[in-house]
Amino acid sequence: MYAVTYELIKTCKQSGARLGILHTPHGDIETPIFMPVGTQATVKSMTPEELKEIGSQIILSNTYHLYLRPGHELVKKAGGLHNFMHWDKPILTDSGGFQVFSLGPLRKISEEGVEFRSHLDGSKHFLTPEKAMEIQNALGSDIMMAFDECAPYPASREYVKNSLERTTRWLERCKEAHKNTENQALFGIIQGGMYKDLREQSAKEITAIDLPGYAIGGLSVGEPKPLMYDVLEHTTPLMPVNKPRYLMGVGSPDDLIEGVIRGVDMFDCVLPTRIARNGTAMTSQGKVVVRNATYAEDFTPLDPECDCYTCRNYTKAYIRHLIKTNEMLGARLITTHNLHFLLKLMENIRQAIREDRLLDFREEFFTKYGYEL
Repeated sequence: MYAVTYELIKTCKQSGARLGILHTPHGDIETPIFMPVGTQATVKSMTPEELKEIGSQIILSNTYHLYLRPGHELVKKAGGLHNFMHWDKPILTDSGGFQVFSLGPLRKISEEGVEFRSHLDGSKHFLTPEKAMEIQNALGSDIMMAFDECAPYPASREYVKNSLERTTRWLERCKEAHKNTENQALFGIIQGGMYKDLREQSAKEITAIDLPGYAIGGLSVGEPKPLMYDVLEHTTPLMPVNKPRYLMGVGSPDDLIEGVIRGVDMFDCVLPTRIARNGTAMTSQGKVVVRNATYAEDFTPLDPECDCYTCRNYTKAYIRHLIKTNEMLGARLITTHNLHFLLKLMENIRQAIREDRLLDFREEFFTKYGYEL
């Protein structure tokens, strides 16, 4: 029996999107779901209680960052990540692969693993599939991601083919090294870049390794959105129907809706928290760049249709003042709103699937948000 299982509840007649429940050791998750990112064992500026209040069902933390600081052994001594960060709902940890590969010249890839220098102090480290499993086992997350190689965009066909085949070999090593299968689920990651036949090869190889869930990596890495949607549409049908499908690193409202329509169940992204710190809010009418002078005397909420704590109590003018004076409350208030906005969007998406009207919902949302279909 897997530590994490997926229950398919309904398929939308209009779009083919999936409604489901992910059963985990720390509770059930209604899917499709967006996962706020808590890179360093915290979703920036948010307390666990605030995250629960806005409807967070699961959060994501980062293996690479927690390995460097405070160290996985310390987290293990604290009783695992749930105890350490005071979060009693599910946690997913990524493998650190994306962060290591994004270091560029600071890292060197071999069959054994990746040698890299810390972005903090330049110290040398070597991350292998076995080490990634050791770290994540110590962290105690409900869902662990396999150590993979995320190919850049653009990349040559030869590079992507070699990369995805190494990712398969690394997954086999991850599965062998995973020591806590009763309480932690290991997900494999499908690669293949923008080449459809290589996506097919990777999906075939990765899903042949029996695991409780699978992810799609290597998208939203700089490619045009139509290309991402095209590759995604080609890839999801290659994945098992009875297991969760996770699209990594995607979190804009349009991408969430388009991803769900193409059969995805799980998403994560730093976008809502990152743009919040820069003074940008996601609203039902589109993006609002609160730091702009046009909002200096705007005494209306960020989003007139939102009932989050921020929109119930504060105006654009006040939040702009906080952002302009670098007061931390400004980032907190917009972060609260942005995460609430995306979690509410996913709730509305789930309801639209129940009612077999997700394509209609997309049209209504895009019209209001200012997107083109």
